[in-house]
Amino acid sequence: MVLSGMPIRPADLDRIRALPLFAGMPPAIFRDATAGAFLQRFPAGTTLLVEGDSVDFLYVLLSGSVELQGSWKEKEATLAVLRPVSTFILAAVMLEAPALMSARTLEASQILMLSGEALRRTARQDAAFGFAVIQELAGCYRGVVRTVKAQKLRAGIERLANYLLAQSARQQNEARIVLPHEKRVLASLLGMTPENLSRAFAQLADYGVRVRGSEISFERMRALERLARPSALIDNHAPAALPRAGKAAFETWASASGEVDAGQPPKAARLGVSPKFP
Repeated sequence: MVLSGMPIRPADLDRIRALPLFAGMPPAIFRDATAGAFLQRFPAGTTLLVEGDSVDFLYVLLSGSVELQGSWKEKEATLAVLRPVSTFILAAVMLEAPALMSARTLEASQILMLSGEALRRTARQDAAFGFAVIQELAGCYRGVVRTVKAQKLRAGIERLANYLLAQSARQQNEARIVLPHEKRVLASLLGMTPENLSRAFAQLADYGVRVRGSEISFERMRALERLARPSALIDNHAPAALPRAGKAAFETWASASGEVDAGQPPKAARLGVSPKFP
């Protein structure tokens, strides 16, 4: 597929420069790292890449949302749903390896595509950028560990309860939230069938959870927390709008918020603040 990109506005490059991956990079090195980059607007439902594809670009989501999927035989599963500003398939880019997952837009999205060759060259030449790549990949790895632990150690209703608590922290509202994506995607993200998700929501009514379309309200938040028993060693209740974006920043936020040994989300997370990212 031949892609025709739009000119990159200075404001968009400023957003990329603000990412931890590029923060503090000297202008000359930044120009080299972003050489050959172009901006694309994609409508909802566009397949950006298919698992097994060779990877030529690092994708940076500037607006919209992207679903990362895996498949086996006739089955598909949602692995993650990304919101701006996010990079994805960084590991495949650095390894020059095939993509292990597919990506498609869930809504109209604006995506910056950065040359993989230019990024690898920059990582070899600039130690600070190479270390930033290590940090971002380490943050992604820890996120995968959290997901695997939740899938293997918790029942479906517990995964849903903790997801709702995480969304409450990210949306900074203990009374109600709006589900950020449709329930089909949510069910797959939590490793459940749509039918099991519906049953889990029905069970949560006993804990004060009320469902009206995509709006979820909480009448007994403490009861929901007792069911979920959130753990800082599994869950990350970072607010949605951290001053810095990126997986490494989210993981550093979780560690810096403290109270890990207590097995409960730290007070900083409940208040949507952090000692490291105020």
